[in-house]
Parts: sequence; C-alpha cells; structure tokens
Amino acid sequence: MKFFVDTADTKEIRALAATGLLDGVTTNPSLVAKSGRNMLDVIAEICDVVPGPVSAEVAATEYDPIMREAAVLRRIANNVTIKVPLTPDGLRACKALSSDGAMVNVTLCFSAAQALLAAKAGATFISPFVGRLDDIGHVGMELIADIVQIYRNYDYIRTEVLVASVRSPLHVIDAAKLGAHVATLPPAVLRSLFVHPLTEKGLANFLADWAKTGQHIEELKSSAGTR
Repeated sequence: MKFFVDTADTKEIRALAATGLLDGVTTNPSLVAKSGRNMLDVIAEICDVVPGPVSAEVAATEYDPIMREAAVLRRIANNVTIKVPLTPDGLRACKALSSDGAMVNVTLCFSAAQALLAAKAGATFISPFVGRLDDIGHVGMELIADIVQIYRNYDYIRTEVLVASVRSPLHVIDAAKLGAHVATLPPAVLRSLFVHPLTEKGLANFLADWAKTGQHIEELKSSAGTR
C-alpha cells in the first residue's frame, strides 16, 4: 500500500518525506486555506519535495472553468494530479484530462456506483471518504471492499483506490487487508503508525542494559582488528 499525506503544511510534508516512506500528497481547498498561502506556491513547493503524485483540487464546478483551472495547475509540475469532484462535469473533465495524459484524482466518492463511473472516465485515483461515511452511521470500509471487488473484476480498470477521510491506524490496516492501493493520512495518523507501547518499552530496556556496559560503539575497536 502507498502512503500519501493529506495536508498543505509544507513543514510537515518535508519532515515526513525525510523518512523515505511517503509516496505522495493530497490537498484540498480547506487545507490550502489553513496554510494562509498562495495555492500555486504551496503546490509548487510540495512538488519539489515529493516526487510522487501531488493532488491539487480545482475550485470550479462546471466543465469549462474546471478545464481552465486544471490548465493552470498542470503547469506547476509534472507530478501534479488534478483533483476534480465526482459530478457529471467533474467526470467529463476527468475524461478529457486523463485522455490528455494528466493524472486525475476524483474526490468525494461515497458509493460504488460513483467509483465505477470514475473508472470509466479514466481516473488515476478514486477517493472514497470512509470517515465521513462512518460519521453518518454507515461502515466506510464496506465501500472500500465493494470498490476493490468491482475493480478487480475488470482487467482494463487501472484506477487506484485511494482511501480518504482516514481517522485512525485501524482504517489503514482494514484498507490494506481489503487491497486498497493508497491511503491518504493526516500527519498525526501517519505518525501514529510508528507507535506501539511494547516497541517503546523494549527499546528502553535495551538502552538501559547497554548503558550499564559503559561502551560506545563509535569508540570501540575490535580485538580481531577492523576490516
């Protein structure tokens, strides 16, 4: 599974990219607004840091304005992925953009039928929002299971399932079990994947035992000589 981070905070993105575990970035108008910066500058900086797909969302909702905004965003960098809404105009734009070689992320997916339409429109990614479905009493992971199953039935579908609105590590693990291709995570959730109390306890024990030896690896010389 690929890990994207869902943020427009370039400081967070740089820190997470340094781990070598980050495959891409997703942004949206709300996240860019929180940054307080010019959108084009933010996306350009992110694309410089992360070589993988960087989703930049259009603000327009009708076909012609969507295409004009997409043209501006595509000029930023080759790894920009145009993010469009799952609407008739959004899917029309998806078809046109993907046919022209652009990566397209179709967002705000809440049904398997919508996901099938996005695949037919040539979407690079489909973004089902599991957390928001959970919020209204549905089981978000059931949607992921349905989309993955449908896509697997057709060899010609190349659209990747990008699990969005992820709230916890459990969402990530459940999505991975189902075979989703990508999870996009808020920075705090991505960082929480590293954490387990037994890992911390074990490391503390090892370090305490090592400290008792009084040794420092960088200062040691082997009695058998160095190679």
